[in-house]
Amino acid sequence: MPKIEVNKVAEILKKNDISPAILRRVIEEMNLAVQPDPGEEEKPPPIKKQFVILVSDPEGRLPKQDFVGWVLQIPENESVATTQERVFRGAYDFNTTKKGRLLPVKTVGEAIENVPAKFFKEADVWVKTKTPVLMLRTDNEIPRE
Repeated sequence: MPKIEVNKVAEILKKNDISPAILRRVIEEMNLAVQPDPGEEEKPPPIKKQFVILVSDPEGRLPKQDFVGWVLQIPENESVATTQERVFRGAYDFNTTKKGRLLPVKTVGEAIENVPAKFFKEADVWVKTKTPVLMLRTDNEIPRE
């Protein structure tokens, strides 16, 4: 819908012999209507976020190299040791489908990136990041400067 300035509308109304009292009320009402709402301020664009896995390693047992991993979710009352089995089960189920027989997944990375969520949901595991994210080590201490 095209926008028209309040001044142009006022000129058009004057040309059509509208009484000055009505013209003034209409112009005041239009000026109020075009005022921006205080709640509709220009918001900055949302900040793009990424996932990072922060692993506590106070004893320095993990190697110094960088690792990548995926963020997964399982039911709260289940053991985390079953997570790999759940991913495997979802991959096995996918590989038995027509698409899975044509393009079977062979690694955990391929499974997490390519297997649809419905197969993982059946195995009670939810993939939060399809692409691997960087895993950072921390000694679990805050420096005292």
